[in-house]
Amino acid sequence: MDVIFIAGIFMSFFIGLLLITKKGKALPDKILSIWVLVIGFHLLGYHLYYLGLWDTHPHLVGITAPFPLLHGPFLYLYSRFSLRNDLSLRKADYIHFVPFVFSYLYMSRFFFFYSADEKVMVDKGLVDDFSIFSSVLLISFILSGLLYPIFAYRLLSRHRQIVDANFSYDEKLTLDWVKYGIYGIGGVFITVALVVILREGFGITFPFNADLIFYSMIVFLILMMGFFGIRQKNIFSHDTSDLVVITQEDDIARKYYKTGLNSETGMQIHKNLGELMQEQKPYLNPRLTLSELAVLLNISPNQLSQVINQYERVNFHDFVNRYRVDEFISISAINNHLNILGLALDSGFNSKSSFNAVFKKHKGITPSQFLRQRLET
Repeated sequence: MDVIFIAGIFMSFFIGLLLITKKGKALPDKILSIWVLVIGFHLLGYHLYYLGLWDTHPHLVGITAPFPLLHGPFLYLYSRFSLRNDLSLRKADYIHFVPFVFSYLYMSRFFFFYSADEKVMVDKGLVDDFSIFSSVLLISFILSGLLYPIFAYRLLSRHRQIVDANFSYDEKLTLDWVKYGIYGIGGVFITVALVVILREGFGITFPFNADLIFYSMIVFLILMMGFFGIRQKNIFSHDTSDLVVITQEDDIARKYYKTGLNSETGMQIHKNLGELMQEQKPYLNPRLTLSELAVLLNISPNQLSQVINQYERVNFHDFVNRYRVDEFISISAINNHLNILGLALDSGFNSKSSFNAVFKKHKGITPSQFLRQRLET
């Protein structure tokens, strides 16, 4: 286990340094760099305990005890600001760290006024000075570790809606790796909760140090988060003022009440949109956005979004890619000498993986299966 801890601690500080020195770093990079360093100190603190140094150096007892309260807030804030263009945290964002600060303030008398012998007695449970506080702190760890991943996941779900409402592509616009990080953090604290319930509630004694499971999972997560975080660029680095935000797909009237679009105008725009897509084929632009298509129709992005949702019953992403799929089917019938990727690129897609996923979503089978079936009929 020493190797795992040492590797995790080293990688935490190394990745944190890389993120701090990353060129063109945005606010999410700064948040992630601090979070990674916090994890490094957290791992270091437990490693010192694991090596038995708390017994020989009692003043180290509990020095990183409140650190688990930081992981949930950092995960949430990193997810949140990865979807925004903010340059700094707002005052309200610091509220997430109040429990952490309060914990250290409460423990200050332990750190500064307890003797070494008294700290050892508290650590071994020989006195009850901090027993209630320890229980409250443990419950807070679990609640924080379970609730914040839920909040972060909801942010990513909203982000997915924004992408589908405004972009016809999703390469470099997704944060799927953050979703896996959310699953990982949630998994760590679910495991913690189960171990605590079994150990404290049912008195079950594990034949091994169960804490090592948590920290091994954290080491793996830090490697993943650091690797992808270094590569990640700001998703909405351009002007986001014209992005259409979709929140309730089934409530069109309430969603677009400010567009001022009546039924007659909507039908006319829908007709113009169909003619534009058939004649000019703007979907052949692999990076077509809702705003760009709205400019071609001389209407606002919100009006165009309303028309697509109301008359086509799909979001912008699916609307445009439906035309691309049809284009692929059409040109593949007369250009069967080209490979599938070449045909996909000519149809407006910009990657094989995106094309395969979109085609299967719209047709229920893969492109190769479709072509094979067409040859057999």
